[in-house]
Amino acid sequence: MNGEKERLTFGQHQVEVPIPTDSDTPDVMKYINEIPDYDDNFTIDMIVEKILTDDKQYDLSKIITAYEYAAKAHAGQKRSSGQDYITHPLAVAYILLELGMDTDTICAALLHDVVEDTDATLEDVRKRFGQDVAMLVDGVTKLNKIPIFNREEQQAENVRKILLAMSQDIRVMIIKLCDRLHNMRTLKYRPIDRQRRTALETMNIYAPIAHRLGIRAVKEELEDLSFHYLDPYAYSEIEHILENKKEEREAFIEIIKKRIAQRFKNEDFQQPPNIDGRVKSIYGIYKKIFINHKSIDEIYDKYAVRIIVSTVAECYNVLGLIHDMFRPLPNRFKDYISTPKSNMYQSLHTTVLGREGIPFEVQIRTWDMHETAEYGIAAHWKYKEGIQGKDKMEQRLAWVRQVIEAQQTSDDVEEIVRIIKNDIAPEDIVVMTPKGASISLPVDSTVIDFAYKIHTQIGHKTTGAKVDGKIVPLDYKLQTGQICEIITSKDPNKGPNRSWLDIVRTNEAKAKIRSWFKKECREENIVHGKSLLEREFKHYRINVPEEDYESFLEDDFKRHNCASLEDFYASIGYGGILLSKIIPRLRDKYQKLYSPEEEKTNVLPVQPSKSSGKNSIILDKIDDCVVKFAQCCNPIPGDEIVGFITRGHGISVHTVNCSNYKAVLARNNPEELERWCDIQWSENSAAQLQTSIEVTATDRVGLVYDITAVLAEARVPMVHSSSRKLKNGNALFEANIVIAGAEQLRILFEKLRKIKGVITVDRASS
Repeated sequence: MNGEKERLTFGQHQVEVPIPTDSDTPDVMKYINEIPDYDDNFTIDMIVEKILTDDKQYDLSKIITAYEYAAKAHAGQKRSSGQDYITHPLAVAYILLELGMDTDTICAALLHDVVEDTDATLEDVRKRFGQDVAMLVDGVTKLNKIPIFNREEQQAENVRKILLAMSQDIRVMIIKLCDRLHNMRTLKYRPIDRQRRTALETMNIYAPIAHRLGIRAVKEELEDLSFHYLDPYAYSEIEHILENKKEEREAFIEIIKKRIAQRFKNEDFQQPPNIDGRVKSIYGIYKKIFINHKSIDEIYDKYAVRIIVSTVAECYNVLGLIHDMFRPLPNRFKDYISTPKSNMYQSLHTTVLGREGIPFEVQIRTWDMHETAEYGIAAHWKYKEGIQGKDKMEQRLAWVRQVIEAQQTSDDVEEIVRIIKNDIAPEDIVVMTPKGASISLPVDSTVIDFAYKIHTQIGHKTTGAKVDGKIVPLDYKLQTGQICEIITSKDPNKGPNRSWLDIVRTNEAKAKIRSWFKKECREENIVHGKSLLEREFKHYRINVPEEDYESFLEDDFKRHNCASLEDFYASIGYGGILLSKIIPRLRDKYQKLYSPEEEKTNVLPVQPSKSSGKNSIILDKIDDCVVKFAQCCNPIPGDEIVGFITRGHGISVHTVNCSNYKAVLARNNPEELERWCDIQWSENSAAQLQTSIEVTATDRVGLVYDITAVLAEARVPMVHSSSRKLKNGNALFEANIVIAGAEQLRILFEKLRKIKGVITVDRASS
């Protein structure tokens, strides 16, 4: 190993793993090749045999016809393993049969690659197999004909399409998960760089979706396989630890099962409980060892016993018996029956200590809960011939709509991947409302996330919160079991604060905040967005001629579904477009379109400080110089300005209305006047500079809060502020703020003047 490491993000966690090199490849492949060979020789006879032995009714002739169509279309195609390509759709169909999916889903699995990889058309599939099969095939077909700028965008667009189809029919995602599962089982035949890329995508996107759909077996296998390719050394180490203690572990679980079964003989059950044992998945152990920095002896739930009974009442009865037999560990009991997980998982979990001093977890559930835990949403097809109970299904798929709504409020096509990583990650917390309703949120969610989860308008009007009866700040991170009460404003015009975008954890909340600013603050968004873009342009020395400005940005704003340049600015202003994503592309475009001579410029970024070594000032007959901005008048872009030549410190910039400059003019001293020069702001200047403001108003309780709320909503940073009562009974509020220019300041003043009791709003000297 060369000792270099790569930082990977697994869901919400970041870890460092060794980077394989050419010299390491044989060693790495040794670990990777330890993955068992899966039976990849699937045939239609295996599908038929599986169908005939299943209690579920299938249209066998339709499935065989779909196979024959797919086999003919894929004739001559091979997989990386060297086998006929048709073995892949057959394998996907077989996995779906094990989940109990219906006839159309099995047909779609057999046909899922024909439109993408062969000459077959979607219309032909529709004519031969019906609209439902065609819709499912279309939903899992990759987008290979859209304009793509990078791999992450392609990934985002593919997942966006899958989610949109999934919102109409959940079977699309179930097919896609089984397709990905078989590809992961045979991933070792792909190049090593492709293995890691596919494994990371699976870990961050498909495994969390399988978790949300409740398909435990698929989720755990996807995680274990992905982990094997991402960190084969750690995988092998944990696997060997488990293998070395396999006999000891199996003997321990058998002893526990016998003790429990013996105790249950004297109890009255509708039918004898099913008692089974299991070991935590390898990736599950890895998360607790390496990510949570624990030793393997500290993992209390690596051994688990599962008890399945007939009724909910029997679940709680068994819990009492288990706690009577074994000593429960403190704070290790979880009731997911009364408070189900976000994927509708229900079970009682408790960790107890056996006579041997070894802790183990006990899971207690009913048979219905067990089927939901194992098959998730697929249980609706396995046991109920399709979806029954629309209300429950709507509740389970609510997160799909939330993800779609969140990414639609953003004009950034890559937002969808970030949303999945954040909002669909397995780790959740459950927080209660004062009335006892449970709200499920991702880990690290704040009280603002909680407010928006309850209702959009509650989120907009949030002014504070109480957690377990105590006032907490808005950025307070909630924890499972807490009771949260949201305090709201009665002001009908109350809206969110832009700074909340940096506080909230869920993309649902971010989307609603952005949506509010998109609708309510268009003019301000345009000014703010233009300022942000031009500041980035200055930072990267992108100096497009004014006459070419709109045409230079046209491709980008159309790509983000913006009808005009103003829409583009507005989208940047409210956060719908992330500059960090578009600037690299625009920078490359600029370098291709404009020659190096045209890239030379004296216009460089100005940081929000009193002075800077570079500036956004154009001076008469001077290409470049050191400037500083005078504190006596605090000029900002848009002000009429004049420069004073200092001794050894460059140019000091003043406004023409500055009292110091006016005093020089009044004295009319030629020696003094010689040191003043004409200067002007550069075109499209977007420097962020300090200025001072004064607000005079009728004194009242809450005045300062209302003023600072307006500043926060406008995303105007406040460096310093003070307030005092005047002799005439009024109040004076003074603040130093960082502003982009005179136009932004004008809009800010208009909003300040609308505050109740405000008399005057003016600029002031420091």
